[in-house]
Amino acid sequence: MATAEATPSTTRDALAGLIPVSIVTGFLGSGKTTLINRLLRRPEMNRVAVIVNELGEIGVDNDLVQVSSEQMMLLNNGCLCCVLRGDLQETLRELFIKRRNGEVIDFDRVVIETTGLADPAPVMQTLITDALLLDQYRLDCVVTLVDAVNAPGQLKQFSEPVKQVALADRLVVTKSDLVGEKQMGALTGRLHDINPHAPVRLALNGDIELSFLVGVGLARVNARLEEVERWLGAEEDSDHGHRHDETVQTFVLRFERPMPWAAFTQCLEVLTALRGPDLLRVKGLVNVEGKAGPMVVQGVQHLFHPPLELAAWPGEDRCTRLVFITRGIPRHTVSDLFAAIGAVGASAS
Repeated sequence: MATAEATPSTTRDALAGLIPVSIVTGFLGSGKTTLINRLLRRPEMNRVAVIVNELGEIGVDNDLVQVSSEQMMLLNNGCLCCVLRGDLQETLRELFIKRRNGEVIDFDRVVIETTGLADPAPVMQTLITDALLLDQYRLDCVVTLVDAVNAPGQLKQFSEPVKQVALADRLVVTKSDLVGEKQMGALTGRLHDINPHAPVRLALNGDIELSFLVGVGLARVNARLEEVERWLGAEEDSDHGHRHDETVQTFVLRFERPMPWAAFTQCLEVLTALRGPDLLRVKGLVNVEGKAGPMVVQGVQHLFHPPLELAAWPGEDRCTRLVFITRGIPRHTVSDLFAAIGAVGASAS
């Protein structure tokens, strides 16, 4: 497990000055640019830096803005836009340096729009692994758009939209007005099978409540502890695995007893070393021996955020709860690994 060393000093207060980053992804034609255009019209979104990972012209705020790889365009709503044609790390570093030097607006959020065929995992990993970026930015959420008309066929034919849905914190269904109630119900069921813990909302012409898309990340400053439960999906019946097909599935492991932190990290190190590419996403609360509150862990494939120690538990439940979204890794494989290494006894559900 590639991560910074766990220390109690990683707290929410330390994240107070970090700039939240939202990743907007979705398959071809799902309406990503339309959604961003609508969001940028809101007064509370007038200090946003938008990074578009596309070539050619991009539509922003009803204008077609041609932006070269050397340019950062100030839009008429006060936002900043640039096109990513090279390295995301360099682009984010350059944005921050220009912001610090007063060369661009003092943006307070970054929105990254991926290409329709993109795997969002490398973008997430960039925000996890780069030491300089960790000092300036934090991942707030991954928003995946789903085209109600074409998604049923796309999810069967292509692997990219399946992974985009699996990695999402929020799912936004577009073009719902073009399909019937039965088709919408079937699509919602498919999305829940792939990612049962991601809330789903409908968006007509990109219109959706802003609160659904921002302030999602667990590391948000001044987040109330009960939000941790919603982030983890604890309000849902998650004691069994959810399977979309023979590869992508979601399951939750619960452990009653506190566990040594060293044993827990060893389990994840073994798992990521053997099956890192298939460990699509992991998130959860860990009851660590000797700690008053839980350790928050989340990772994408073989890379993990620095763990976050909470001062107290968000509720009465003190169990370790780990949500796994995997590709071809069954529940029992992970559960058996924890038992074999000795992180837990036989109390895993």
